[in-house]
Amino acid sequence: MVVPLRMGWRHLLFENWPVEPSLLEAHLPRGLTVDEHDGRGWLSVIPFTNVAVRPQGCPKRLGIRLPEINLRTYVRRDGEPAVYFFSLDAQGIASVLGARLFHHLPYYYARIALESRDGRIRFSSRRKHPGARPAAYEATYRPTGDPISAPDDPLARFLVERYRFYTEAPDGTIRQTRVDHEPWTLYPATADVETNTLLRANGFEIPETEPVYYYSPGLDVRAARSESV
Repeated sequence: MVVPLRMGWRHLLFENWPVEPSLLEAHLPRGLTVDEHDGRGWLSVIPFTNVAVRPQGCPKRLGIRLPEINLRTYVRRDGEPAVYFFSLDAQGIASVLGARLFHHLPYYYARIALESRDGRIRFSSRRKHPGARPAAYEATYRPTGDPISAPDDPLARFLVERYRFYTEAPDGTIRQTRVDHEPWTLYPATADVETNTLLRANGFEIPETEPVYYYSPGLDVRAARSESV
């Protein structure tokens, strides 16, 4: 990334499965280890929309909207907790190309729709990236129950209170990007997931265990430049 970015993340669903760490290890680059909670690794699918995406210093009104869905896991390097993305699907062609070029992130172009109505979020995504494995996701989700302060809940803290992500460059080196934002407020959530082929497109089977769902209305984010580690 040439310059730091500012953006907002809105209407997020966190769909999370516990899995055996060995299932994840084979998919990680050297130098990263699976981060575990209660002896399990975790896979998460996260649909949401970015809003007001812009270079730092650019007026918010000039930012763009960018719906997205990603598949990620949780890792450590030198003891530091972080996120590792297996895939990210987004609608903006220029944004996808920029993220691939400057961040070495596995972004794919997709057609995505997100609609909020009567307290429910309807999300649908179909990958259209030339040469990529097909992937689709369709779900309707909504918050339930009382808000959760993520830093005060062990599982929520493990899943969302992470302030960097790692990527692997084409030459095999590991790069990191630091992400700054306020602590998360989450809600228990319910979701009707009609289609999910994101895991299979990345070499995973959907776990037999029921996922843990969280919802967040969102927060504002600053992403720093990508750095070599």
